[in-house]
Amino acid sequence: MTQKMLDRALFDALSLVNRKLRSAFDARARARGLTLSRARTLFILFLQDGPSQRELADALDVETPTVVRLLDGLEGHGLIERRADEADRRTKRVYLTAHGRAVAEEVEELAREVRAQVLHGLGPAEQRQALHLIGRMADNLGAMEARATGVEPMKARIPEEAALEASK
Repeated sequence: MTQKMLDRALFDALSLVNRKLRSAFDARARARGLTLSRARTLFILFLQDGPSQRELADALDVETPTVVRLLDGLEGHGLIERRADEADRRTKRVYLTAHGRAVAEEVEELAREVRAQVLHGLGPAEQRQALHLIGRMADNLGAMEARATGVEPMKARIPEEAALEASK
């Protein structure tokens, strides 16, 4: 196989895994009455409650008006609440309600189930190798974006011990 063919095959495989992973997670989220966007938002808030709307938009990689509409829906379902920041009343911070935390725990369990099925048969050494390689590709993408925008990228790699803990 030529390098050009290998490059294409790797990109095709990464794209396929991404599509199938999103599809698998989305189907399970929809079965619980959530959209993928809402499930991702609840998951982020489960990990760190109280980000600003701007920080949440950054974490979701969407624009602030998009996250505002998303939060309007979650708030309407009693899953989150927005509170003014104590230091800057113009900034709204987002918190899970008790009901939202319960649903977020379901989302975390759903994510654990998907991870277990997707990673079935891969040992810790293979997972570390995959994480290392994907981290390098993410760093390359960050550098590529930095050259285009002039903004210094953040390192994408996850510390190995945190990645192993997250995979449990």
